[in-house]
Amino acid sequence: MKTKATYTIRMLARLVIIVFLFSSCVSQKRIQLLQEKSVKDISTGFVNNRNTSYHLQPGDQLYISVHSVDPKTSRLFQTDFPNPMTATYQNLNSYRIEEDGYINFSFIDKVYVKGMTIKEVNDLLQKTVNEYFKEATVVVQLVNYRVSVLGEVEEPGTFIIENKQINILQAVAQAGGSKNFGNLKKVKLVRQTITGSELYYIDLTDNGVLQSDQFYLMPNDVVYIEPLKSKSFAFDNFPYTIFLSTISTAAIVIALFR
Repeated sequence: MKTKATYTIRMLARLVIIVFLFSSCVSQKRIQLLQEKSVKDISTGFVNNRNTSYHLQPGDQLYISVHSVDPKTSRLFQTDFPNPMTATYQNLNSYRIEEDGYINFSFIDKVYVKGMTIKEVNDLLQKTVNEYFKEATVVVQLVNYRVSVLGEVEEPGTFIIENKQINILQAVAQAGGSKNFGNLKKVKLVRQTITGSELYYIDLTDNGVLQSDQFYLMPNDVVYIEPLKSKSFAFDNFPYTIFLSTISTAAIVIALFR
Protein backbone atom coordinates (compact mmCIF):
# COMPACT_ATOMS: atom_id res chain seq x y z
CA MET A 1 0.00 0.00 0.00
CA LYS A 2 2.82 2.30 0.91
CA THR A 3 4.60 1.62 -2.34
CA LYS A 4 1.47 2.24 -4.39
CA ALA A 5 0.72 5.50 -2.53
CA THR A 6 4.28 6.72 -2.99
CA TYR A 7 4.13 5.90 -6.69
CA THR A 8 0.85 7.82 -7.03
CA ILE A 9 2.27 10.91 -5.28
CA ARG A 10 5.32 10.85 -7.54
CA MET A 11 3.13 10.65 -10.62
CA LEU A 12 1.08 13.61 -9.42
CA ALA A 13 4.24 15.61 -8.78
CA ARG A 14 5.50 14.84 -12.28
CA LEU A 15 2.15 15.90 -13.73
CA VAL A 16 2.41 19.26 -11.95
CA ILE A 17 5.92 19.81 -13.33
CA ILE A 18 4.83 18.91 -16.87
CA VAL A 19 1.87 21.30 -16.72
CA PHE A 20 4.08 24.17 -15.58
CA LEU A 21 6.63 23.46 -18.28
CA PHE A 22 4.10 23.37 -21.10
CA SER A 23 2.30 26.46 -19.84
CA SER A 24 5.44 28.57 -19.56
CA CYS A 25 7.74 27.42 -22.36
CA VAL A 26 8.10 29.58 -25.47
CA SER A 27 9.42 28.28 -28.78
CA GLN A 28 12.87 29.61 -29.68
CA LYS A 29 11.56 30.54 -33.12
CA ARG A 30 9.20 33.03 -31.48
CA ILE A 31 11.91 34.94 -29.60
CA GLN A 32 15.06 34.54 -31.71
CA LEU A 33 15.88 37.75 -33.61
CA LEU A 34 16.93 38.07 -37.25
CA GLN A 35 16.39 34.51 -38.39
CA GLU A 36 17.25 33.71 -42.01
CA LYS A 37 13.77 34.01 -43.46
CA SER A 38 13.52 36.65 -46.18
CA VAL A 39 17.24 36.65 -46.89
CA LYS A 40 18.91 33.23 -47.07
CA ASP A 41 22.24 34.33 -48.52
CA ILE A 42 23.70 36.91 -46.14
CA SER A 43 27.23 36.82 -47.57
CA THR A 44 26.63 40.01 -49.58
CA GLY A 45 25.30 42.01 -46.62
CA PHE A 46 22.14 44.04 -46.22
CA VAL A 47 21.32 47.25 -48.05
CA ASN A 48 19.48 49.97 -46.14
CA ASN A 49 19.26 53.60 -47.23
CA ARG A 50 18.70 54.82 -43.66
CA ASN A 51 15.66 56.86 -44.62
CA THR A 52 15.49 59.18 -41.62
CA SER A 53 14.34 62.33 -43.42
CA TYR A 54 11.87 63.39 -40.76
CA HIS A 55 9.52 66.19 -41.79
CA LEU A 56 9.03 68.83 -39.14
CA GLN A 57 5.63 69.37 -37.54
CA PRO A 58 4.06 72.03 -35.31
CA GLY A 59 5.21 71.53 -31.74
CA ASP A 60 8.71 70.41 -32.70
CA GLN A 61 11.56 72.34 -31.12
CA LEU A 62 14.67 73.38 -33.03
CA TYR A 63 17.95 74.32 -31.44
CA ILE A 64 19.63 76.80 -33.78
CA SER A 65 23.17 78.01 -33.27
CA VAL A 66 25.18 80.47 -35.32
CA HIS A 67 28.96 80.23 -35.13
CA SER A 68 31.22 83.02 -36.30
CA VAL A 69 34.86 84.03 -36.03
CA ASP A 70 33.52 87.39 -34.91
CA PRO A 71 32.65 87.21 -31.17
CA LYS A 72 30.12 90.03 -31.52
CA THR A 73 28.18 88.10 -34.14
CA SER A 74 28.14 85.01 -31.93
CA ARG A 75 26.80 87.00 -28.98
CA LEU A 76 23.98 88.37 -31.11
CA PHE A 77 22.74 84.83 -31.53
CA GLN A 78 23.51 83.79 -27.94
CA THR A 79 26.07 81.17 -28.88
CA ASP A 80 28.32 81.49 -25.84
CA PHE A 81 27.83 77.80 -25.09
CA PRO A 82 28.33 76.27 -21.67
CA ASN A 83 30.89 73.50 -21.40
CA PRO A 84 29.77 70.79 -21.64
CA MET A 85 26.65 71.40 -23.70
CA THR A 86 23.60 69.94 -21.99
CA ALA A 87 20.19 68.80 -23.23
CA THR A 88 18.55 71.20 -20.76
CA TYR A 89 20.41 74.15 -22.26
CA GLN A 90 19.40 73.14 -25.75
CA ASN A 91 15.76 72.76 -24.72
CA LEU A 92 15.63 76.17 -23.00
CA ASN A 93 17.26 77.87 -25.97
CA SER A 94 15.24 76.21 -28.72
CA TYR A 95 12.66 77.58 -31.13
CA ARG A 96 9.20 76.04 -31.16
CA ILE A 97 7.40 75.52 -34.46
CA GLU A 98 4.03 77.20 -34.04
CA GLU A 99 0.72 75.85 -35.29
CA ASP A 100 0.99 77.99 -38.43
CA GLY A 101 4.33 76.31 -39.25
CA TYR A 102 6.58 79.30 -38.50
CA ILE A 103 9.46 79.89 -36.08
CA ASN A 104 10.58 83.29 -34.80
CA PHE A 105 14.32 83.29 -35.31
CA SER A 106 16.48 86.04 -33.78
CA PHE A 107 17.00 89.14 -35.96
CA ILE A 108 15.27 87.46 -38.88
CA ASP A 109 11.63 87.52 -39.94
CA LYS A 110 9.39 84.54 -39.24
CA VAL A 111 10.53 81.49 -41.17
CA TYR A 112 8.12 78.81 -42.43
CA VAL A 113 9.58 75.36 -41.71
CA LYS A 114 6.59 73.01 -41.43
CA GLY A 115 7.03 69.90 -43.58
CA MET A 116 10.74 70.56 -44.14
CA THR A 117 13.64 68.32 -43.13
CA ILE A 118 16.36 69.44 -40.75
CA LYS A 119 18.80 69.81 -43.64
CA GLU A 120 16.35 71.95 -45.61
CA VAL A 121 15.85 74.24 -42.62
CA ASN A 122 19.61 74.42 -42.08
CA ASP A 123 20.18 75.42 -45.73
CA LEU A 124 17.37 78.00 -45.62
CA LEU A 125 18.65 79.69 -42.46
CA GLN A 126 22.23 79.59 -43.70
CA LYS A 127 21.17 81.41 -46.86
CA THR A 128 19.23 83.97 -44.82
CA VAL A 129 22.05 84.59 -42.34
CA ASN A 130 24.53 85.05 -45.18
CA GLU A 131 22.55 88.10 -46.27
CA TYR A 132 23.35 89.85 -42.97
CA PHE A 133 26.63 88.39 -41.71
CA LYS A 134 29.85 87.14 -43.22
CA GLU A 135 31.68 83.95 -42.26
CA ALA A 136 28.82 82.68 -40.12
CA THR A 137 27.81 79.03 -39.91
CA VAL A 138 24.33 77.82 -38.95
CA VAL A 139 23.72 74.53 -37.16
CA VAL A 140 20.17 73.20 -36.67
CA GLN A 141 19.26 70.28 -34.39
CA LEU A 142 15.95 68.72 -33.42
CA VAL A 143 15.63 68.89 -29.62
CA ASN A 144 12.57 66.71 -29.10
CA TYR A 145 13.90 63.52 -30.76
CA ARG A 146 12.12 60.93 -28.65
CA VAL A 147 10.94 57.38 -29.23
CA SER A 148 8.71 55.27 -27.00
CA VAL A 149 8.90 51.51 -26.45
CA LEU A 150 5.90 49.88 -24.76
CA GLY A 151 4.48 46.44 -24.04
CA GLU A 152 6.47 43.27 -23.34
CA VAL A 153 9.84 44.88 -22.57
CA GLU A 154 11.75 45.06 -19.31
CA GLU A 155 11.78 48.86 -18.99
CA PRO A 156 9.02 50.49 -21.09
CA GLY A 157 9.14 54.24 -21.50
CA THR A 158 10.06 57.22 -23.65
CA PHE A 159 13.72 57.79 -24.48
CA ILE A 160 15.59 60.87 -25.70
CA ILE A 161 17.84 60.02 -28.64
CA GLU A 162 21.09 61.96 -28.41
CA ASN A 163 22.93 60.64 -31.46
CA LYS A 164 20.00 61.63 -33.72
CA GLN A 165 19.69 58.16 -35.19
CA ILE A 166 18.44 54.88 -33.80
CA ASN A 167 17.09 51.65 -35.24
CA ILE A 168 14.27 49.55 -33.83
CA LEU A 169 16.62 46.90 -32.37
CA GLN A 170 18.57 49.57 -30.51
CA ALA A 171 15.32 51.05 -29.20
CA VAL A 172 14.16 47.68 -27.85
CA ALA A 173 17.59 47.19 -26.28
CA GLN A 174 17.37 50.60 -24.63
CA ALA A 175 14.08 49.45 -23.09
CA GLY A 176 15.87 46.49 -21.51
CA GLY A 177 15.05 43.99 -24.26
CA SER A 178 11.95 41.94 -24.96
CA LYS A 179 10.44 39.63 -22.38
CA ASN A 180 9.99 35.93 -23.09
CA PHE A 181 6.33 36.36 -23.96
CA GLY A 182 6.84 39.30 -26.33
CA ASN A 183 5.43 38.72 -29.81
CA LEU A 184 8.45 39.63 -31.92
CA LYS A 185 6.78 38.43 -35.13
CA LYS A 186 4.23 41.24 -35.09
CA VAL A 187 5.75 44.35 -33.50
CA LYS A 188 3.63 47.45 -33.99
CA LEU A 189 5.22 50.73 -35.04
CA VAL A 190 3.11 53.91 -34.83
CA ARG A 191 4.60 56.80 -36.78
CA GLN A 192 3.37 60.38 -36.81
CA THR A 193 3.11 62.15 -40.15
CA ILE A 194 1.96 65.52 -41.38
CA THR A 195 -1.48 64.09 -42.15
CA GLY A 196 -1.90 61.83 -39.11
CA SER A 197 -0.50 58.51 -37.91
CA GLU A 198 0.61 55.39 -39.78
CA LEU A 199 0.69 51.85 -38.36
CA TYR A 200 3.29 49.30 -39.45
CA TYR A 201 3.77 45.65 -38.47
CA ILE A 202 7.38 44.49 -38.20
CA ASP A 203 8.72 40.96 -37.84
CA LEU A 204 11.89 41.20 -35.73
CA THR A 205 12.50 37.47 -36.09
CA ASP A 206 13.03 37.97 -39.83
CA ASN A 207 16.46 39.18 -40.95
CA GLY A 208 14.71 40.99 -43.79
CA VAL A 209 13.86 43.75 -41.30
CA LEU A 210 17.42 45.03 -41.80
CA GLN A 211 16.36 46.17 -45.28
CA SER A 212 13.00 47.60 -44.19
CA ASP A 213 12.13 51.28 -44.52
CA GLN A 214 10.95 51.12 -40.91
CA PHE A 215 14.20 49.70 -39.50
CA TYR A 216 15.49 53.17 -38.61
CA LEU A 217 13.13 55.06 -36.34
CA MET A 218 11.98 58.66 -36.62
CA PRO A 219 11.17 61.20 -33.90
CA ASN A 220 8.00 60.45 -31.91
CA ASP A 221 7.83 56.83 -33.14
CA VAL A 222 6.07 54.42 -30.77
CA VAL A 223 7.12 50.75 -30.72
CA TYR A 224 4.70 48.31 -29.10
CA ILE A 225 5.51 44.65 -28.47
CA GLU A 226 2.29 42.84 -27.68
CA PRO A 227 2.17 39.63 -25.58
CA LEU A 228 1.92 36.21 -27.15
CA LYS A 229 -1.42 34.42 -26.84
CA SER A 230 0.37 31.67 -24.90
CA LYS A 231 1.00 34.17 -22.11
CA SER A 232 -2.72 34.75 -21.73
CA PHE A 233 -3.30 31.00 -21.53
CA ALA A 234 -0.45 30.39 -19.14
CA PHE A 235 -1.25 33.10 -16.65
CA ASP A 236 -4.92 33.95 -17.11
CA ASN A 237 -6.92 31.03 -18.40
CA PHE A 238 -5.33 28.02 -16.80
CA PRO A 239 -7.04 27.21 -13.45
CA TYR A 240 -3.89 26.86 -11.36
CA THR A 241 -5.67 27.27 -8.03
CA ILE A 242 -8.22 24.54 -8.70
CA PHE A 243 -5.59 22.24 -10.20
CA LEU A 244 -3.15 22.59 -7.30
CA SER A 245 -5.96 22.30 -4.76
CA THR A 246 -7.08 19.04 -6.34
CA ILE A 247 -3.52 17.67 -6.35
CA SER A 248 -3.04 18.62 -2.69
CA THR A 249 -6.33 17.01 -1.64
CA ALA A 250 -5.50 13.83 -3.52
CA ALA A 251 -2.09 13.65 -1.87
CA ILE A 252 -3.61 14.08 1.60
CA VAL A 253 -6.23 11.37 0.99
CA ILE A 254 -3.61 8.95 -0.24
CA ALA A 255 -1.42 9.67 2.76
CA LEU A 256 -4.31 9.03 5.19
CA PHE A 257 -5.15 5.66 3.68
CA ARG A 258 -1.61 4.35 3.39
